Order: sequence, then structure tokens, then C-alpha cells
Amino acid sequence: MDKIAFVAITKHGTELIRQLWQKRPDADLYYMTKHAYGDEEEKGFQLFEGSVKLQLPRLFAEYDGLVIVISLGAVIRMIAPILKGKKVDPAVVVVDDRGQFVISALSGHVGGANELTKEIAGLLGAIPVITTASDVQKTIPVDIFGREFGWTIEDEQAVTPVSAAIVNEEPVLIVQEAGERHWWKHDKALPSHFTLVSSLADAEPDRFQAALVISDRLLPEEWMTILRTKGVLYRPKTLCLGIGCNRGRSAEEIEAVIFETLQELELSSKSVASISTIDLKKDEAGLLAVCEKFQWEFICYSPEELNEIPFPNPSETVFRYTGAYGVSEPAALRTAKSRQLLLEKKKSGNVTISIARKGEKG
Repeated sequence: MDKIAFVAITKHGTELIRQLWQKRPDADLYYMTKHAYGDEEEKGFQLFEGSVKLQLPRLFAEYDGLVIVISLGAVIRMIAPILKGKKVDPAVVVVDDRGQFVISALSGHVGGANELTKEIAGLLGAIPVITTASDVQKTIPVDIFGREFGWTIEDEQAVTPVSAAIVNEEPVLIVQEAGERHWWKHDKALPSHFTLVSSLADAEPDRFQAALVISDRLLPEEWMTILRTKGVLYRPKTLCLGIGCNRGRSAEEIEAVIFETLQELELSSKSVASISTIDLKKDEAGLLAVCEKFQWEFICYSPEELNEIPFPNPSETVFRYTGAYGVSEPAALRTAKSRQLLLEKKKSGNVTISIARKGEKG
């Protein structure tokens, strides 16, 4: 969480957030002028007069998380008129005036209030209060499942009914074809109402009330139909693209080759993690533009680093020009930390592309 503000309106609350600031000096402090200590300008603390309610619209817009030392009921009444939705509202954590309880009040999952609540409670030695069902039951939080790994949700239409099925312990199918496997964080076995399989071919969706699918493939339409009503599709960042190209290729040309290739292989562009290439291309405008557009990591390797990687199609011609026996294949393999390519080098006009999947050892 990048930007956090601590807010108080009472004498004890002010003392409390000043103590918290000693442990979280990256936070900004806001409290009333009448409780000033005299060192606020030196420390960058913000003083205000009048109702704190007048400060909240600006704080909502500027911060990712707010820790407010005011009664929960008062906070709810003050923030109600400025709420927009869980995707944009900041995390709001409420602390009582004596610092005994820390309450996750708003944006528990998506906004990170639950994690912030645990952190602040730990710093204060207080009791964290979290009421989100999936956290209380120690099960899968559908709306942020895999977020720490960079997974994204393809379509959020069925998040609510799938979440209900999970917390009500109804039969739930989990299909994981790709992505990080260590997502179960709790100190107990995966509950019996979950069934985990590694392929859609092994799944019988009709037997389940809900489904979670983790895949980097384009799924058959029959599965997409199922997921629209009772499933959530997660896209892990597993696909590593190795790219070689002639100098001066446009972003449009490179993008077209990438998307045509992914379509041919029935792979999702939403699971692309990176483009990697040789360091001779570190300033290639077309590659840089494509990575910026889609927020893909751009990785460059020296010829020596590429030559360390065994790959299928070394070329003396490429070596004469670059000092490396290949670009797209070893770049993809090195980034994916894999020994197996999903796609050996494919030349399309002035662009060469290879694809590897993270974690595949071959």
C-alpha cells in the first residue's frame, strides 16, 4: 500500500497516531490544531480545524489507506456520502480511542484494509477485528485470489455467487492449468468441499456449484458459458515472450505478430508476463512501446547470458551479427526459468518470436 494517512480528532487519538508514526514514518498524519505539539511543521504533520468530515473527500482521493481514530459509527456516517465502489475506495481502518481494537471498515479485500488492520493491530498490540467471511473461515477470497502473484480476473460477473458458494461450503471445483501452486496459505488442509484438478479435461463442472479456473489458455466456448454464471477465470502471469527483430520495427508490427501468434496457440494475452530480448535491443522503440502499452516487463540479456541457455535452434548467422547463437528462444527460456518452449522461434516478417511458460521444466 503506497500512501497511508493516520487521522485523529481527540487528544488521546492524536497521541496514538503520533506513536504509530514512530513505527510507520512513511504515513502522513492529520489531527486538530488544538492538539498541536509544536513540532508539526518540522515533521510534516498536517493540522486542521473544524469537522474532520470536511477533510475526508480529499483524503479519499489522495490515499490508498486511512487509519482513523474515531468511533466506527461516526466514521460510517461521514464516509457514506463519498463512497464510490470497492475498486476505487481506499482501505479504511478504524481504531478506538484507547487503541484496544483495530477494525477493518471498508475495502477489506480489494483495497487491502484487512491486511492493514492486521499490521496496525500488531504495531499497537491491539485486537484486529475482521468480519469478511472468507478471512474468518480461512478459505479462498475470490476477489483477490492469487493477487500476490499478479493473477488477474478475466470477468468479475460471477465473483459474488462464487464467493457465496465458497463461504457456504458448497461443492467448488478448482481447475489449475498454470500459475503458482502455493496459493493455499492456511494452517489446515484444503477443505473437502473443494475439488482440485490440473486440467479442464479432468473436470466435471455439472457436479459443482461453482468453479475457479486458473489458466493461461483461451478456453472453449462451453467453458466460458459455464464461467459466466458460476465461475471465475484467473489469468496468471506465466507466458514469457522472447522477441528478436530488425532495427526500427514499429510497435504496431510487433504487437500484431504477438497477438496473431498467441491466437494461433490459443493462449491469452492477459497471461503475458514479459518480453525479453538481447541487450542490443534495449533502446528499440517498438519493443519499449508495446511493453509500456500492456504493462509487460521488458528484460534484456547480454550475448553471454543468452549463450548459457540450451535451446533448440542455434544459428551461426545470428552469432556473427550479435555475439549470441540465438535471441528469442534463449531469452524466453531464461526469463521463464524453463527448459521447454511452448513455441520454438517463429519468424514473421521482420519479427521473430518464441514463447516459454514459467515453471515448465521439460
